[in-house]
Amino acid sequence: MAERPYTLLSCGISIDGYLDSATRTRLALSNDADFDRVDAVRASCDAVLVGAATVRNDNPRLLVRSAERRAERVARGQRPSPMKVTLTEGAKLDADADFFSCGDAEKLVYCASATAPEARDRLGSVATVVDGGQPVDLRWLGEDLCARGVRRLMVEGGGTVLTQFLTADLVDELQLVIAPFFVGEAAARRLVDAGRFPWNPDRRAPLAQVRQIGDVVLLRYALSPRFELD
Repeated sequence: MAERPYTLLSCGISIDGYLDSATRTRLALSNDADFDRVDAVRASCDAVLVGAATVRNDNPRLLVRSAERRAERVARGQRPSPMKVTLTEGAKLDADADFFSCGDAEKLVYCASATAPEARDRLGSVATVVDGGQPVDLRWLGEDLCARGVRRLMVEGGGTVLTQFLTADLVDELQLVIAPFFVGEAAARRLVDAGRFPWNPDRRAPLAQVRQIGDVVLLRYALSPRFELD
């Protein structure tokens, strides 16, 4: 079997399991200390992946914030921030989004075969567009990233992408931050969709670390034998 990157999922949820509220205003599920921790994790990775809906709805820059961490990456012969990766079925992405326009990191768009020509027309000037199959094959995507030099991949969401990686059993580590409040909105986005997950009541996910960070708590789950506890 071809290699794939060490893959860690990083996300925050409310006590009742929501990734966000039902409004357009982005819900802050963490605090400054944890945002800095996430920045350190991002700086340690070769690539950061988010779904197309996250690019559209959150307009993330996905850059390393700390000047010191950027300098350390450059000293190691890397770009200041990791490669940016997204995947899409419909190719409905704006070439002016911060994902594409901010930073000099390489940008990759894995798209479904049916929309690959449209994606190249729309995004070919700002990113490398890759035909990922119909639908996009996540296992092949990981192998392709590995062939491009990605050894450590951070997946930051959203819920659909988290579900796809988890149900495909392609995750080595889950970093889950729990915020100290409830959302309580039926229309809000939960952590994952329905699916058949490798980890279930008969196969419990090993909890490798619990860490309080101010008013939030970080849970680290070891989801494969490749898990690395730093």
